[in-house]
Amino acid sequence: MSLPPILGRRGALGLTGATLLAGRARAAVPTEVKIAMEVALTGPWSQTGIGVQQGARMAIDEVNSAGGIKALGGAKLTLVEIDAGDSAAKAKEAAQKMLADHPDLSGGFGAWLSTFTIAITEATEPAELPWLTLSYSDVITDRGMKYVFQSSPTSSAQAEQFVGIVADLATKARGRKPKRVALIGDNTAASVSFFKPIHEHVLKDLNLAVTTEQIFVPPMTDATAIVQALRQDVPDFVVLQTTTVSDDLKLVDGFFDFGLTSKRMPLIAAGGTWCNPALVKAQGADGMEDLLVGLANWPGKKAADISRRFVERTKEPWFGHDPSFGYAHVKILAAAIEQAGSADRRKVGAALHSIDLHDGPADLFSNGRVSYDEKGRRRGAELCIVQYRNGVPLTVYPESIAVTEAVWPRPR
Repeated sequence: MSLPPILGRRGALGLTGATLLAGRARAAVPTEVKIAMEVALTGPWSQTGIGVQQGARMAIDEVNSAGGIKALGGAKLTLVEIDAGDSAAKAKEAAQKMLADHPDLSGGFGAWLSTFTIAITEATEPAELPWLTLSYSDVITDRGMKYVFQSSPTSSAQAEQFVGIVADLATKARGRKPKRVALIGDNTAASVSFFKPIHEHVLKDLNLAVTTEQIFVPPMTDATAIVQALRQDVPDFVVLQTTTVSDDLKLVDGFFDFGLTSKRMPLIAAGGTWCNPALVKAQGADGMEDLLVGLANWPGKKAADISRRFVERTKEPWFGHDPSFGYAHVKILAAAIEQAGSADRRKVGAALHSIDLHDGPADLFSNGRVSYDEKGRRRGAELCIVQYRNGVPLTVYPESIAVTEAVWPRPR
């Protein structure tokens, strides 16, 4: 090949090398960025998983319609959906398969149930895959893992705050302090973490005696024995810590059949399942009236437009605990990828450790902030409390998102 004298052979080789390098650089910019969502889409926990899925899909569509990941030239965000199934073993196996089938994942989130999340992160942590979770158990972020980020307040933090608030509310409404409480819950990781501080010091601090404690393996087959125990020795209030909508329905049905709704015996529930629309659809507004629910998050006034869009899109009656976390975690991962300027999972993990958002997905949290501490726990994460009024859960705590005041259920 003859070369123009002005260029020369070395110049031609240099130009060729530069062209190849430029081509490789362009090829390295992805057109697609994958994030994973692993939740139960079948089995006893599927109703919660579907709620997370609804919120996540909406957020994915919004990110992509707004131009994708701008730091990566508009790369589209793709959601890899994984079914966690109905056991921790299946959840971990699904996570391992997910990692093998999708080695290019940039991050992920799930699995709602703490027991499943603990198992899943045993697989994702060695793979250095950043994993966000709404799960409550303290164990999740007590294991020294670098790539696990917990957006909820822990179960123990919720329990310590919730029972005290409930006792104060009862005292103000009745003019005397409550003395007797019943505890009902399942044996999953979040419930174990929830009841631990209650037994260690909360009951003693508040001078509360336990009339009955019923712990069951989910899903339960029948709630009759639990309801009968409450009928025989009616407490000042009942604390319910459960993790499946089907178990909630069995309990509500049992209470309703024997007239033990919040109108007669104050029911205090903990966890996102108690705000699943399926409960009101199955039981009716009357069966849920005045029920107080403590949970990890509830969208406030700043999220009103997101709530409206979600209801229009899904035809669900409200945008609550489960879909808000699915939506928020997609938006948080997108923000971390933007900040990292890369789809590399290690760089995304580093971005999550340094991220400090006060708008966007932060608007979905009562303290208006997304930032994670050295353990991976979201800074300022706080308990939220809602109360059913005419079939709709309304926020009563904290004040930053409250739309009405809490009332102590009175016999009617």
